[in-house]
Amino acid sequence: MKQHNPLEHFELHPLIELKLLGIDISVNKAVIMMWIVCILIPCIFVLAVRGRRMIPTRLQSLTEISIEFLRNMVIDNMGEKGLKFFPFIVTLFFFILFCNLIGIVPGSYTVTSQIIVTAFFAITVFIISQIVGFSIHGVRYLKIFVPSGVPKFIIPIIIPIEIVSMLARPLSLSVRLFANMTAGHTILIVLFTLAMGLKYIGFLPFFFTVALTGLEIFIAFIQAYIFTILTCVYIGEAIEMH
Repeated sequence: MKQHNPLEHFELHPLIELKLLGIDISVNKAVIMMWIVCILIPCIFVLAVRGRRMIPTRLQSLTEISIEFLRNMVIDNMGEKGLKFFPFIVTLFFFILFCNLIGIVPGSYTVTSQIIVTAFFAITVFIISQIVGFSIHGVRYLKIFVPSGVPKFIIPIIIPIEIVSMLARPLSLSVRLFANMTAGHTILIVLFTLAMGLKYIGFLPFFFTVALTGLEIFIAFIQAYIFTILTCVYIGEAIEMH
């Protein structure tokens, strides 16, 4: 009897093989899921704002609450100056959220279970924060590696620590999102497989699968929120340099 490996779900195989200048740009399940998310998000927003009413529909209310929540997040962590990054923050939050949620649907694929995807998001945020810091403060931005009030004789020790801490940000951002989504979906796959294989007590794994699916939906929101708020914090630090 062939043993089922729950990690097989995360393996990617080319569906359409393509190469450009020797670079593999094949289309796989992850690419298709990202295309679906890129189509789904604008469609939902169009449906939410179409025919706006004095008494909003549930979708319109949910959309307005989400946008207001994200706007307050930006102002709280980046100040009024950070509102210029509001479109980026909204796009980042909903893209990660829908990538997390769509992976819960049976037969789909969790894009954020690929470390290369989460690393791309994290490195993009890191590069943007550094560009913002240097564009606003110039060379003075390097003072961020020397916290105020630190005695001068400790500075040679503090600077390497601060540099390592800064470089660790994209690593922690990417691994946190990748690990949480991979672990949660692996547990769901294992429990669902047990429920399908057990004859008499299969309802127990099935019950836990349903419960964990609800938990995974909650985690999908939490992970999108954590990634987004840390993005706001990092860019906010670059703006205010503290």
